[in-house]
Amino acid sequence: MSATNTIRAYYDAFNRQDMDAFLALLTDDVAHDINQGERQTGKQVFRSFMDKMHRCYRERLTDIVIMENADGTRGAAEFTVNGEYLATDEGLPEAAGQTYVLPAGAFFEIRDGKVARISNYYNLNDWIAQVGA
Repeated sequence: MSATNTIRAYYDAFNRQDMDAFLALLTDDVAHDINQGERQTGKQVFRSFMDKMHRCYRERLTDIVIMENADGTRGAAEFTVNGEYLATDEGLPEAAGQTYVLPAGAFFEIRDGKVARISNYYNLNDWIAQVGA
Protein backbone atom coordinates (compact mmCIF):
# COMPACT_ATOMS: atom_id res chain seq x y z
CA MET A 1 0.00 0.00 0.00
CA SER A 2 1.37 3.45 -0.90
CA ALA A 3 1.79 6.15 1.74
CA THR A 4 -1.11 8.02 0.14
CA ASN A 5 -3.36 4.95 0.37
CA THR A 6 -2.34 4.29 3.98
CA ILE A 7 -3.00 7.89 5.00
CA ARG A 8 -6.32 7.94 3.10
CA ALA A 9 -7.40 4.70 4.87
CA TYR A 10 -6.32 6.23 8.22
CA TYR A 11 -8.54 9.29 7.75
CA ASP A 12 -11.41 7.27 6.28
CA ALA A 13 -11.40 5.06 9.39
CA PHE A 14 -11.19 8.16 11.61
CA ASN A 15 -14.21 9.73 9.91
CA ARG A 16 -16.20 6.48 10.26
CA GLN A 17 -15.08 6.26 13.91
CA ASP A 18 -13.98 2.70 13.12
CA MET A 19 -11.31 2.35 15.79
CA ASP A 20 -10.51 -1.27 14.89
CA ALA A 21 -9.66 -0.31 11.30
CA PHE A 22 -7.96 2.88 12.48
CA LEU A 23 -5.69 1.10 14.97
CA ALA A 24 -4.94 -1.71 12.49
CA LEU A 25 -3.18 0.91 10.35
CA LEU A 26 -0.66 1.70 13.13
CA THR A 27 2.61 -0.07 13.93
CA ASP A 28 2.80 -1.48 17.47
CA ASP A 29 5.48 1.12 18.31
CA VAL A 30 3.71 4.07 16.66
CA ALA A 31 5.00 7.48 17.76
CA HIS A 32 2.28 10.09 18.19
CA ASP A 33 3.39 13.72 18.45
CA ILE A 34 0.48 15.60 19.99
CA ASN A 35 0.05 19.23 18.99
CA GLN A 36 1.73 21.39 21.66
CA GLY A 37 2.22 18.26 23.77
CA GLU A 38 4.53 15.35 24.32
CA ARG A 39 5.32 12.35 22.16
CA GLN A 40 3.39 9.22 23.09
CA THR A 41 4.58 5.82 21.95
CA GLY A 42 2.69 2.60 21.35
CA LYS A 43 -0.61 1.48 19.88
CA GLN A 44 -2.29 0.99 23.28
CA VAL A 45 -1.35 4.52 24.38
CA PHE A 46 -2.76 5.82 21.08
CA ARG A 47 -5.99 3.88 21.74
CA SER A 48 -6.32 5.58 25.15
CA PHE A 49 -5.73 8.97 23.53
CA MET A 50 -8.47 8.28 20.98
CA ASP A 51 -10.88 7.15 23.72
CA LYS A 52 -10.41 10.54 25.41
CA MET A 53 -10.79 12.34 22.09
CA HIS A 54 -14.10 10.58 21.36
CA ARG A 55 -15.37 11.42 24.83
CA CYS A 56 -14.52 15.13 24.51
CA TYR A 57 -14.90 15.83 20.78
CA ARG A 58 -16.93 14.82 17.75
CA GLU A 59 -14.84 15.56 14.67
CA ARG A 60 -15.06 15.00 10.95
CA LEU A 61 -12.17 15.82 8.64
CA THR A 62 -12.86 17.34 5.22
CA ASP A 63 -10.90 18.87 2.35
CA ILE A 64 -8.14 16.28 2.87
CA VAL A 65 -5.10 16.70 0.60
CA ILE A 66 -2.39 14.03 0.89
CA MET A 67 1.22 14.21 -0.31
CA GLU A 68 4.00 11.61 -0.18
CA ASN A 69 7.70 11.42 -0.91
CA ALA A 70 9.15 9.42 -3.81
CA ASP A 71 9.92 6.25 -1.83
CA GLY A 72 6.61 6.22 0.09
CA THR A 73 8.17 6.39 3.57
CA ARG A 74 6.90 9.86 4.42
CA GLY A 75 3.64 11.66 3.86
CA ALA A 76 1.73 14.75 4.84
CA ALA A 77 -1.91 15.74 4.92
CA GLU A 78 -3.68 19.06 5.09
CA PHE A 79 -7.35 19.11 6.08
CA THR A 80 -10.17 20.93 7.83
CA VAL A 81 -11.41 19.76 11.22
CA ASN A 82 -15.16 20.21 11.64
CA GLY A 83 -15.88 19.58 15.29
CA GLU A 84 -18.10 19.79 18.31
CA TYR A 85 -16.70 20.16 21.83
CA LEU A 86 -18.71 17.64 23.87
CA ALA A 87 -17.03 17.35 27.28
CA THR A 88 -14.41 19.51 28.97
CA ASP A 89 -10.87 18.37 28.23
CA GLU A 90 -8.48 18.86 31.15
CA GLY A 91 -6.72 22.23 31.08
CA LEU A 92 -8.95 23.59 28.31
CA PRO A 93 -12.06 25.80 28.32
CA GLU A 94 -15.40 24.47 29.55
CA ALA A 95 -17.30 22.44 26.95
CA ALA A 96 -20.89 23.32 26.11
CA GLY A 97 -21.38 21.76 22.67
CA GLN A 98 -19.50 24.53 20.86
CA THR A 99 -18.71 23.91 17.21
CA TYR A 100 -15.48 24.78 15.45
CA VAL A 101 -13.85 24.68 12.01
CA LEU A 102 -10.09 24.50 12.13
CA PRO A 103 -7.38 24.11 9.48
CA ALA A 104 -4.87 21.41 10.45
CA GLY A 105 -2.11 19.22 9.13
CA ALA A 106 -0.14 16.10 9.92
CA PHE A 107 3.17 14.52 9.01
CA PHE A 108 3.55 10.76 8.72
CA GLU A 109 6.28 8.16 8.70
CA ILE A 110 5.13 4.98 6.93
CA ARG A 111 6.72 1.58 7.57
CA ASP A 112 5.56 -1.66 5.93
CA GLY A 113 2.28 -0.03 4.86
CA LYS A 114 1.45 1.22 8.37
CA VAL A 115 1.70 4.52 10.23
CA ALA A 116 4.88 4.47 12.34
CA ARG A 117 4.72 8.17 13.31
CA ILE A 118 2.12 10.90 13.12
CA SER A 119 2.75 14.50 14.11
CA ASN A 120 -0.40 16.66 14.24
CA TYR A 121 -0.49 20.45 13.98
CA TYR A 122 -3.23 23.05 14.37
CA ASN A 123 -3.55 26.52 15.87
CA LEU A 124 -4.62 25.96 19.49
CA ASN A 125 -5.27 29.70 20.03
CA ASP A 126 -7.66 29.69 17.06
CA TRP A 127 -9.52 26.68 18.53
CA ILE A 128 -9.75 28.34 21.96
CA ALA A 129 -11.13 31.53 20.39
CA GLN A 130 -13.74 29.49 18.48
CA VAL A 131 -14.99 27.64 21.57
CA GLY A 132 -15.45 30.96 23.33
CA ALA A 133 -12.80 30.98 26.07
